[in-house]
Amino acid sequence: MRTEDVLAAIATGLWRWDNASGTFSLDAEAARLLGLPAEPVRLSEAAVRSRFHPVDWNEIGSVVNLAVAEETLAESRLRIMDEHGRVIRTVRSRSKPLVEGTGHQLVGTLQEVAGQAPDAASRTPVTGDWRRSREAFLLDAGRALAEARSTAEVLRVAASLSMPGFSPDGLAVFGVAGDRLTIIGHHGQSQDDEGPFASMSLDTDYPAAEVVRTGRAIYLPSPEEYLRRFPVTWPLARRFGRRSWAFVPLVVAGRTMGAWMAAFKHPVAFTPDERSVLTTVARMLAQALARAGVAESERELSLGLQRTMMPVLGPGIPGIRVAARYVPTGGGLQVGGDWYDVIRLPGGASRPGGDGGGAGRIALVIGDVQGHDVRAAGLMGQLRIALRAYASEGHRPDAVLSRASRFLYGITDGDDGESENGPRFATCLYLEVDLETGTVDIARAGHPDPAVRMHDGTVLLRPTAGGLPLGIDPDTDYPTTRLTLDPGETLMICTDGLLETGGHDLDSGWERVRKLLESHDGEDLEQLADTLVEAVHGPGSHHTTGPLADRREDDIAVLLLSRRPAGTVRETPRRTLMTIAQAEPERIAEAREQMRQLLHDWADGDQLDSAVLMVSEMVTNVLVHTDGDALLVAEVACGGGTSRRLRVEVSDTSDELPHKRHPGEMASSGRGLVLMEMLAHAWGVDPRGEGKSIWFELDEPGTTEGCCG
Repeated sequence: MRTEDVLAAIATGLWRWDNASGTFSLDAEAARLLGLPAEPVRLSEAAVRSRFHPVDWNEIGSVVNLAVAEETLAESRLRIMDEHGRVIRTVRSRSKPLVEGTGHQLVGTLQEVAGQAPDAASRTPVTGDWRRSREAFLLDAGRALAEARSTAEVLRVAASLSMPGFSPDGLAVFGVAGDRLTIIGHHGQSQDDEGPFASMSLDTDYPAAEVVRTGRAIYLPSPEEYLRRFPVTWPLARRFGRRSWAFVPLVVAGRTMGAWMAAFKHPVAFTPDERSVLTTVARMLAQALARAGVAESERELSLGLQRTMMPVLGPGIPGIRVAARYVPTGGGLQVGGDWYDVIRLPGGASRPGGDGGGAGRIALVIGDVQGHDVRAAGLMGQLRIALRAYASEGHRPDAVLSRASRFLYGITDGDDGESENGPRFATCLYLEVDLETGTVDIARAGHPDPAVRMHDGTVLLRPTAGGLPLGIDPDTDYPTTRLTLDPGETLMICTDGLLETGGHDLDSGWERVRKLLESHDGEDLEQLADTLVEAVHGPGSHHTTGPLADRREDDIAVLLLSRRPAGTVRETPRRTLMTIAQAEPERIAEAREQMRQLLHDWADGDQLDSAVLMVSEMVTNVLVHTDGDALLVAEVACGGGTSRRLRVEVSDTSDELPHKRHPGEMASSGRGLVLMEMLAHAWGVDPRGEGKSIWFELDEPGTTEGCCG
């Protein structure tokens, strides 16, 4: 009896699908099952497709592709429809793919599913609710795995996946190290259970090892099948009490990087649909692990670069406290051009042009090389070394920055040093601190100004003279500004990332930082540094965004320095000092702002406005009527009892004393002394050895708690 006759007797038909030519060959029984005359026939793909339910036909492609990839049988249930679109029966197909070059043929059987109503096919594994659940599961799994940023997160996501209808209770991810199989992570087993699998030769007769060697999945639906195929390692798996196992390759860019094991306490038949889900999850898992591995390598590289390029503050320097933070931007390798440095300088007597005395000195440096890439980090490292070398030679701050600018200009004067916006440059702030006197000499190259928190919590932004950023013009000069840091005061220098991150500009960002500095007690610098960074990068920063529509994210570097008081901090006056040069009349606005910051808690707002007006008049008179610069010194001190007194002096080098005039209504000048006589409680003009000083005083009305603090 022929094979076809035997199969026809049990209602089983034969079919062949030639994928290359797009034709189907059916025997008589297969044709009958498809609702055609019971005779052998050769049909086009379109003619056969019209006999299947559209949903089921779409499933055939994925089932066949999975079978071709795994070299297994393609199994599915299919609904057969008549010419009117009604389901007349459900058939089960079992086929073997035969790969021929780039195409394949599918040879198999069709058999009617006995005792199943036609509408019941909507509840078979390839259609209906299970299919919709599977698609929803894969979407959720893909989203969760895509968001995982580390290997540990990927493993946690994999362990939490609840597969529709056949969730595993044990998972393991195997990797490859040379010729050894290793465990990357597992779930459902204790830590002690991983011992035998932690480092296994790839030649071992173990399913995961074979999957890595061949790149093909292994499905073991029963303990008997496991024992039959892998008798050597079956004792290792038997003690876990599982009933079914799936070992699926983890493939990235055509390379098998490991294997994924899903183990079940209940029997699983591993139908094509279940294998399809497992294979899809394995592909997503492999991609997620690869991304996590790259991200972890980048983070390790970033940390290594930071450890190499950022200074170690080391043991405390006598008389001061120092704290610093560096936070890279979130993109790329998380490295950029921001840096800070603390440099011990040679003694005062050894510096060319020094005034002797041998007082200890240090230099504080903070800067920002344009860009957030490896090139920026490399330039930053070179520039930091150059600055340290120039400082160690004993050069003054202006000379250090001039040499550094020429150095950066030289190494970026070419294609290798250019970014998309032109040649690279760097902003920088260089401060030389005398630890004995507290004097700070500052040279600035296009960088944000420093800020000082006084012992009573008052915070002043200290305007400083400056030049172009480093590397733009090799002949740029960098003037020096001097200020004094009293015991108990804290100096803060930072890069613009601290100010502008979160959608802020420099002004609104500075107001945010000022409030943080004022609210802190100034004692624990490490805590203050953490507070500043947390305000920018912490959860609260997302609720206090700045005015800019596009949130500008940048690296952050911040350095804090505080002078230790010799004993109990006495109530020292608040004081600010600044020089306004003849060539910089625009800095008169900075002088007015300094007064407002100094008198931020003054009780009488009208007196504050009067003080600002008089300062503006005094400085303007110097710039208009003399050839020299104006030196402004203002301080708030106890005036007796619990009241406070403001004293402001403006000095210049001219010997010509001012005279009180009586200007007419239309006069544009001559009112300075008249205003002081009207608004100040006391004022005067004092001749000096070289030049003169004009001053005024204001007494705050009422009382203030603690007088000066």
